[in-house]
Amino acid sequence: MQERIVILGAGESGVGAALLAKSKGYDVFVSDFGQIKESYKKDLIDAEILFEERGHSDDLMEGASLVIKSPGIPEIAPVVRKAIDADIEVIDELEFAYRFTSKPIIAITGSNGKTTTTLLTHHLLKESGVNVALTGNVGFSMARQVIEDKAEVYVVEMSSFQLDAIQTFKPNIGILLNITPDHLDRYGYSLEKYADSKMRIAKNMGVEETLIYNSDDPVTHRKVGGLEKGISKASISVLFGETAVGYKKDNSLVVVSGNESFEIPENHWPLRGEHNVINMLAAIVAATKLGISKEDVLKNLPTFKNAPNRMEYITTINGVDFVNDSKATNVEAVFYALGSYENDIVWIAGGLDKGNDYNQIKQLVERKVKVLICLGADNKKLFDFFGPIVSNISETRDVKMAAKMALEYANNHDVVLLSPACASFDLFENYARRGELFKEAVLELKKEVDG
Repeated sequence: MQERIVILGAGESGVGAALLAKSKGYDVFVSDFGQIKESYKKDLIDAEILFEERGHSDDLMEGASLVIKSPGIPEIAPVVRKAIDADIEVIDELEFAYRFTSKPIIAITGSNGKTTTTLLTHHLLKESGVNVALTGNVGFSMARQVIEDKAEVYVVEMSSFQLDAIQTFKPNIGILLNITPDHLDRYGYSLEKYADSKMRIAKNMGVEETLIYNSDDPVTHRKVGGLEKGISKASISVLFGETAVGYKKDNSLVVVSGNESFEIPENHWPLRGEHNVINMLAAIVAATKLGISKEDVLKNLPTFKNAPNRMEYITTINGVDFVNDSKATNVEAVFYALGSYENDIVWIAGGLDKGNDYNQIKQLVERKVKVLICLGADNKKLFDFFGPIVSNISETRDVKMAAKMALEYANNHDVVLLSPACASFDLFENYARRGELFKEAVLELKKEVDG
């Protein structure tokens, strides 16, 4: 009799897990509380996997020996509690996929910068001739790619939600970029609990694995310092210089590889901003630890193009640079964005506030922001906090109007920066759609101005 696996959630993660389970001979059933996308339904139908949508049946857990849940489904969800109460093992897709591959894994987490670092790590390996899979929160699910397991290396972006569900998952190289307040509603509004979740990346690592971590970040530095002995650690830093295996020295990145070190001059950097110095160092150190040569790093680093909505330069209109940083949905991300420019900034911010504390960016805003344009349904908190700091504050609910207002306020060499510090759901489907509409508005505005 086949062992039965129930999969909760039919997005890329759940469907990938279902396809892997089916390929390994399990009896698989997929259940989604919402509606399943047509493309994923086709995947399930083609693989002859039974599924249900718009709700979970009462007898869903009957006969199941394993439940694989979407990372977005919390453990307190009734359907998950039902499995736990029945002593059924509950894991997520990454944990399941890990059980069917022995290939090296680079796993990347952090409150900010993980997608950029994941994409850059993948780029450095791929352009150096490595057959590398991009997975986790980007690319295709790891489970889907493990079915054939053709990759030589898996590069995995991991959220705290995914880390919560690991049991045996162990990366060969773990990267911890930073730990700052985010998703605290999932962790009882406790930064310590959220930090403990992030630290699970090192849960199963030992002396044969390496944890690359940002020693400049105070919470990360403290938590890594509290790890038990027996794990190999490699620090990266902007502030502490030559105590790290990767650091910034004047206008160069310095990477220590074995008994040697090499420098990467600023004209080779594909990314701007101090936070991206950490992201670049993390990716480069990880690549060199997998044997990528300094020659390949120097050749391939400058050709990297970041994902949309992350400090993404759009165009220049009348000498004014427009930048889309819609992915900056918390204050920490905005701190780095504002700090990336010496020019005066017309800052577009706002959206669905997640309990933001703007004191962290108060001095930066005072120093750099000449105009604040609030793009949100309720902008009272922004007006109240920044009113005494920024002399010119406006608001709109229309992204096209925000772009036009910004151009009117900006002077030659200014930067117009969409870096919201807030979620997008008050006016937009998601942060990506917010960024996409902003880009469209800016490019349309350029056509109007250029005639």
